[in-house]
Amino acid sequence: MESPFKTIGLIGKPNHSNAAATLQRLYTFLNALGFNVLLEQRTGHQLTNVPKEELVKLVELGERADLAIVVGGDGNMLGAARVLARFDVAVIGVNRGNLGFLTDLNPEGFEASLEQVLSGQYLEEKRFLLEVAVYRHGELKSANSAVNEAVLHADKVAHMIEFEAFVNNDFVFSQRSDGLIVSTPTGSTAYSLSGGGPILTPELNAISLVPMFPHTLSSRPLVVDADNEVRLKLSLENTDSLQVSCDSHVVLAVLPGDEVIIKKADKKLRLIHPKDYSYYHVLRTKLNWGSRLY
Repeated sequence: MESPFKTIGLIGKPNHSNAAATLQRLYTFLNALGFNVLLEQRTGHQLTNVPKEELVKLVELGERADLAIVVGGDGNMLGAARVLARFDVAVIGVNRGNLGFLTDLNPEGFEASLEQVLSGQYLEEKRFLLEVAVYRHGELKSANSAVNEAVLHADKVAHMIEFEAFVNNDFVFSQRSDGLIVSTPTGSTAYSLSGGGPILTPELNAISLVPMFPHTLSSRPLVVDADNEVRLKLSLENTDSLQVSCDSHVVLAVLPGDEVIIKKADKKLRLIHPKDYSYYHVLRTKLNWGSRLY
């Protein structure tokens, strides 16, 4: 078939039988249509009749594929997206998780929608990521990226920490709380939402700062332009080990006195949707907005 995509990468969910079955079905479907198919090797080995040369690492898949199809839940999509955003590869998801805010295709009948996408009938949007870096005495100690959010917190549950927040070196507040969630619009329906943060529609160039159980009644979520730099300075009064979690997957260690710099990353995630995709439909469906109140 005529398609803007020539090589398609498949990424599955490790140790998940239903996701493996969907991956196998996708592999057979795409081969029948004549596409070049690559499989991420951690899950591709679960499939049958796959030539060894088609099993590749995620980075190589990002370098070679025009479209990546991620099978799993939002967590699986986030892990893949942090890597794939480095490359000019389009990404679409098949939901084999729970909520599935980022995975549009239904695993029970994805063929019709996917065939439309493959023929060039799709919607594309670019989602920005956060670049997170930890500095100690002015020296970079660790860094990573986040699609949803970066969360400053103690490594103990329900433990108060002290820090100051700056936006473009302009002092915003000092706080004693369980931590702070710095979220993208993509992550505004994830951990940030659970913490009382606002829902930010995906096209907004904004990030939200959501305090976690602040030790004051006046502390509220704050939304700032995403082109600003957010700096968190950890008080020397903190006695325990601290961390910054990126999408709840990657953990960066932080010590009292360290500074955490959070800003918009240069690379963006190319997210592909079927033509009938509606963000507000996703919100209504996933958050049960359409259910009757009585």
